[in-house]
Amino acid sequence: MATKSSIHIKPCKVTSSGPHNRRTPEYMRNIGETRIYVIPELSSDNEQWINPDFGNPDLQTHYDNIKRIVKEKTGRAMQEKERERKGKNGKIIKVAGCSPIREGVLLIRPETTLADVREFGEECQRYWGITPLQIFLHKDEGHWLGGKPDAEDKESFQVGGKWFKPNYHAHIVFDWMNHETGKSRKLNDEDMAAMQTLASDILMMERGQSKNVTAKEHLERNDFIIEKQKAELQRIDAAKRHREQQVELAEQELKQVKSEIRTDKLKSAATDAATAIASGVGSLFGSGKLKELEHSNVELHQEIAKRDKSIDDLKVRMQQMQEQHGKQIRNLQGVHNQELEAKDKEISRLNTILEKAFNWFPLLKEMLRMERLCYAIGFTKDMVNSLLTKKEAIRCSGKIYSEEHRRRFEIKNDIFKVEKSSVDDNKLVLTINRQPIGEWFKEQWDKLRQGLRQSAEEPRKSRGFKI
Repeated sequence: MATKSSIHIKPCKVTSSGPHNRRTPEYMRNIGETRIYVIPELSSDNEQWINPDFGNPDLQTHYDNIKRIVKEKTGRAMQEKERERKGKNGKIIKVAGCSPIREGVLLIRPETTLADVREFGEECQRYWGITPLQIFLHKDEGHWLGGKPDAEDKESFQVGGKWFKPNYHAHIVFDWMNHETGKSRKLNDEDMAAMQTLASDILMMERGQSKNVTAKEHLERNDFIIEKQKAELQRIDAAKRHREQQVELAEQELKQVKSEIRTDKLKSAATDAATAIASGVGSLFGSGKLKELEHSNVELHQEIAKRDKSIDDLKVRMQQMQEQHGKQIRNLQGVHNQELEAKDKEISRLNTILEKAFNWFPLLKEMLRMERLCYAIGFTKDMVNSLLTKKEAIRCSGKIYSEEHRRRFEIKNDIFKVEKSSVDDNKLVLTINRQPIGEWFKEQWDKLRQGLRQSAEEPRKSRGFKI
């Protein structure tokens, strides 16, 4: 199973007007710069894309346009530097400057294409309004291993007798501003977690498995929605725990108030006794303090009555809040369970249809396998239609991708065709110049390894780096 994808977002420093300058990605800095290398033979697999909707690829020009938009929409200049302000409690709070252009670094697989990363950027724009400006795929960077890789390491390969560990990654530059309001997009921790899930769904899932083989109509996107609903339930649970803490604090306050009331009642009893004594004394001596003591005693009893009523009202409100919150939780859980049941039924129905189709048309499974292979190689929809539907041969030039060897190979005026296997009539095979594609890929891989081995044996001029 493929490794989970990760994305790291940080402000993008606009320092030049040219295309993306190659530099060490954030997640590779722990390797050490002296161990990071570029393999020129793999540089042809690198790809880049500039958003044509913005006309000018100059990031500095785009940054200046954003500053102008902020000034027009808000009436204030864009705050670019970090500043300090005093909070309500008198403490100094640091406020980060605006970062209208931000860069994300994505971990990708060797077969990840520019179209895959563009799809991720389009989904980010649809969900959160952040617009991709530039995308760069780097598939020629990595570092040399000190010896043989671990058994579970399936990515490392040998170059000139030494083991090389590739670091496949992509840079994606985002416009983080809302051009309608002139304000920066606000993404919280839940949004960033959802972005990680989205990157994993689009970039790390086996290509075409969901749509082309099982016909489950993009169920991975539905799974993403379910994850969002689960996150919402977790947020509601956290709110419930917060309210429970508030109730607990209120109960502690209630106990404290009751304790104070008992103290007040003792004081009241003492006051009554003192009043009785004062009454006797007053009858003897005619003191004017007796009426003052009686008035204070009445006021004390009234204050105690008000406090008792306030406590009763507080209990009623807490009970109502708990009942309302419990009802909301039950409603959300009911809706979530209904959606899960409907999804399970749809999956079961699709699986039943597929089983019938495979029984009625034995070659259907082979046709689907051929379709997946053709798309993985890099054929377009029209080319796949010619091969499978029209059963025609096609002539191609360019590069095709091998999943087994995780790289692209050059072709020139080669003929492709889907034919029945010479070994099994129930099997299909994709041929190139009447040779099975698997055998052809193996031959090209052997030629490439032999060429790399010969180039490594030739003396190389040093430019200050030692390998």
